[in-house]
Amino acid sequence: MQTREFEGRAWNGWVMLAVLLAAGGGLTAWWIKMPYRPVSGWHMTSVVGLTLVWSVLLCGFFTLQPNVAAVLILFGRYTGTIKTSGFHWANPFLTKKKVSLRAHNLNGETIKVNDRRGNPVEIAAVIVWRVTNTAQAVFDVEDFSGFVSVQSESALRHLASAYPYDTMEDGELSLRGSMDEVSEALQRELHERVTKAGVAIDEARLSHLAFAAEIAGAMLQRQQAEAIIAARTRIVDAAVGMVEMALAKLEKHETLKMDEERKAAMVSNLMVVLCGDKAVHPVINTGTLYT
Repeated sequence: MQTREFEGRAWNGWVMLAVLLAAGGGLTAWWIKMPYRPVSGWHMTSVVGLTLVWSVLLCGFFTLQPNVAAVLILFGRYTGTIKTSGFHWANPFLTKKKVSLRAHNLNGETIKVNDRRGNPVEIAAVIVWRVTNTAQAVFDVEDFSGFVSVQSESALRHLASAYPYDTMEDGELSLRGSMDEVSEALQRELHERVTKAGVAIDEARLSHLAFAAEIAGAMLQRQQAEAIIAARTRIVDAAVGMVEMALAKLEKHETLKMDEERKAAMVSNLMVVLCGDKAVHPVINTGTLYT
């Protein structure tokens, strides 16, 4: 069951300070005059009791800085939360547990986890969070700061196992190629996990992502091979288009009449020239086209 936060009761500290100072002045004057006049035992007991009460009331003062709240607890019972900054006075028997409402920055440690394809990767995240419900943060979890830390690591492990490190197919989301989408998914999952602690996630982003050391070399070779294949594919596509354009222009202007065999030879030569990764040294034919 979630603890409901509500506003606690406190008085202006400066007003209470003025009242207690005035009361303290009266008690001081009475103690000064007491040796010079007869006093009954009842009066003596009353003044001693009032002095003790006055001393206890002085313990009720406390201050709050901006974006800091005080959770008030009276003999184990939650009595409300004070979020207004300034100088306050409340029941001196109240326990005032201060909780920061400011944004906290959690720089997670690098952890090793398998991605969706089973490849070991190293991953870490930076989490920005803040307390929104002081009652839940104090009473519903043992340590809300430690709770956020543990849940952040758990959510990061789950996220890493749900995505591949790199994209193998068009439209596929990956840890490396879809940083914004992955960060949003991490933030949503974290928010669901830490809501019970009265905590909100303002931002969650990956701060480190790499293959584990034992497979880094092999995966680098695979990436290089994939890059070479992709580059070759584009080169071949462009070369085919250029050859088709050349043949179409030759046929359109009737510059040169060639049979199908000579066209095939020309296509072969052009493809070698356009797709080769080294400079081509042409051979000049001084005879006819068919010799």
